[in-house]
This record gives sequence, structure tokens and C-alpha cells, in this order.
Amino acid sequence: MKTSLFWYPLPERLIAQHPVEERGTEKMMVLHRATGVLEHRHIKDFVDYIEPNDLLVVNDTKVFPARLIGEWPDTHGQVEILLVSPAPGISAESSEHTVVWNCIVGSGRKCREGQVASFGNAGELKAKLISPLEGIGMWKIEFSCAKPLMELLDEIGHTPVPPYVKREGTSEEEKADRERYQTIYARHVGSVAAPTAGLHFTPEIFASLEEKGVKRVSITLHVGPGTFRPVKAQNIEDHHMDFEAFTISPETADEINACKARGGRVFCCGSTTVRTLETVAAANDGKIVAGSGASNIFIYPPFEFKVTDAMLTNFHLPQSTLLMMISALAGRERVLCSYAMAVKANYRFFSYGDCMLIV
Repeated sequence: MKTSLFWYPLPERLIAQHPVEERGTEKMMVLHRATGVLEHRHIKDFVDYIEPNDLLVVNDTKVFPARLIGEWPDTHGQVEILLVSPAPGISAESSEHTVVWNCIVGSGRKCREGQVASFGNAGELKAKLISPLEGIGMWKIEFSCAKPLMELLDEIGHTPVPPYVKREGTSEEEKADRERYQTIYARHVGSVAAPTAGLHFTPEIFASLEEKGVKRVSITLHVGPGTFRPVKAQNIEDHHMDFEAFTISPETADEINACKARGGRVFCCGSTTVRTLETVAAANDGKIVAGSGASNIFIYPPFEFKVTDAMLTNFHLPQSTLLMMISALAGRERVLCSYAMAVKANYRFFSYGDCMLIV
């Protein structure tokens, strides 16, 4: 299947640069899979579409300030590092003061093994390039600091908002992104990108779901920079997804299996939740089992979903793997038609934009 089949025109003015003023007031387009009917609602109306017999599954990963801007001490040239994942055997929440991470390095100079970059006002964080890794700009890096890395990143790191979200680097922008580029239920540190479908939920919406008798469970998938990697292959079958680590608890597995057994619907919040559940189901005859692993599943039409019945998601980039996923769920032509309607109705697109419920 050609990648070009998933292109659509999008005015730049509709790419959301900031979240709406109040979380939980975003618009929500509802696409009915069976009929193709579209409705224009708001996220607070999500409660109307899910029943007590159903189950809501969210991704409770937590974004950390993974973007560092510093310098090479020998030339004073700028260097930027994006922490992607801890080296094997290292926890993202490790309290060690010397840790090794896999990172993306951006620099005007050619990077070489042994080079050391400095970050923070007093150079309190040092980053030594150990060895290059597979992937553009990927390096294994040893960080040395006077306090735990995550604690220091909270002080000098920057929120890794997507590249299409333009920032001037002001403290006001950083403060706002720290709060809004994070779900209210984020628990486990490890993502360099937010599971953005969950950014719309508020305590009030969750309270309404509980009052209605709808259960909510969590999986954890740590989102990597591959979520923004464009599909450059002419044929989508030639594109390969990056691996991302996930965990499913016994409670979550039991609730999902029970929901499917009683004929309820599984509502997945976001593509990360879909990828996790469909990866596990594919390996276990349609059942969800507890445990940890890594997923590089690429979902595109045609695809037989074994768990996902409904999906809350944002509006995605043209020719992106995320657009291909929802096209597999709702049909390519139907999705592109709904996107055309979203443009006409001035919906806000991408991470800080409005959302779509496919039900």
C-alpha cells in the first residue's frame, strides 16, 4: 500500500502550538465505525458513549524533562541531547549519580567517542559520548552528576514537546508545558512524548465515569521519539517501527479479559494503549496476559483488531503511522473524509489539539 494514500492537506494555522486554556474543554469529533456518521461534541461528552459494561484503558506513563541544551566546553558550541531510554539494567528512576542512557545528539560539530558535553549553569551535569548506536544521531552516553539524574533533569531539563510545537525557551513556556504535556494520571517515568489522547481527561470527567459505573485500568508504555519519525518508504510495508517498552499488570489483564468475555467494549485511550494490547493479544490467541515486554507492532490497513473496540485519539500528521493505525480501525477513506470535515470545522490538530472518538 502506498504511503501517499494517507496524505491530506492541512493549513498550518490548525496545528495547535499551545493547549486550550482549560483542560477538558477540547472539541471531540465522534466517528461511528458502522455507519460513518460524524458528530461534533466535546471531550466531556465522552461519558455519553461508554457504558458500565465497557472498560476504559489508559497509558499511565510519565513524561520527563528529557531535552538538554548545553555546550562543548572546548569550543563553547551548542549541543542538544534527548534522553531516549536507560541502558539495559538501568531504571529510568535510578538514584545513581553515574548512569548510561541511549540518547539522540544534535550538534554542529561531528560527534566522536570520548567527547564530553556540559549542562547547567555550573556544568553540574556532564555527558560523555561512549559509542554510536544504530539510528541517526543515536549515542550511548554516560551521565555524571552531583545528584540523581532525574532530580537534576527536573531543574535544568526541558519538556520534550514535539518538533512542530515551536518554543522560544522561556521559563513561562516551560512551566506551562510541564503541567499540560502530561496526563493527570501519569505515574511511571520513562516517556519522551506524552500519550496525547489522555491529555484531555480531567478529574471531573473521571468522576462522571465512576458515577456511571465505568471501570478504568492502566497499562504502561514508554513513548519514544519514533512516534514522530515520518514514514519515508513509498510502500508502508517497508517502514519499521521502533521498539517501546510496556508493562501490563495482572489486574489490568483480568479486567480486559473479563470485559471481552461478557461482551463489553474495550475503549483504548490513544495509540500507545492500542499498540500494547494488540501486541500482547497477537502473541496469546487474543487474550491479554500480565507481564513486560517491548512492542514494535505497525498497525495499518488491513488489520484484525483482537481487543480494541473503540479508540480516543488526537488528529494525526499526514502520512504518519498513527493515521495509518486509525485508518485500519475505521477505514482509510472514512478517516480522510472525517479529517477534511475537521479542517473545515477548524478543529485543532496534533498533540495539543482536539480529539476524535472512534466508536
